[in-house]
Amino acid sequence: MIEIIVSLLILIGTFFTFSGSLGIVRFPDIFNRLHAATKAATLGVAGVLLGAFIFLVFDIGIISGKLILGIFFVLITAPISAHMISRAAYNSGVELTEETRHDQLEKDQPS
Repeated sequence: MIEIIVSLLILIGTFFTFSGSLGIVRFPDIFNRLHAATKAATLGVAGVLLGAFIFLVFDIGIISGKLILGIFFVLITAPISAHMISRAAYNSGVELTEETRHDQLEKDQPS
């Protein structure tokens, strides 16, 4: 049963990572690409690391603190770094794509 759970977690993590890489290639501007990369990296890496952690705990009997720290680090830093990169891109004048209908930050920017 543990092997099935570990396999599913690793497959789900791989799926999210693959879909994020497709999003990076397919999406039109930096803001959409950052969204795809951040969500996919967070869920993908966390899924693979969680699968590896469960495998080590139940099959080998090792509790790996490095995997727990890796999961925690990715869950904390990926969204924050994407937010800061997108904020810097917006403030430096990177244009939104034509499909963007509403710019919610436009009213908050100084003229």
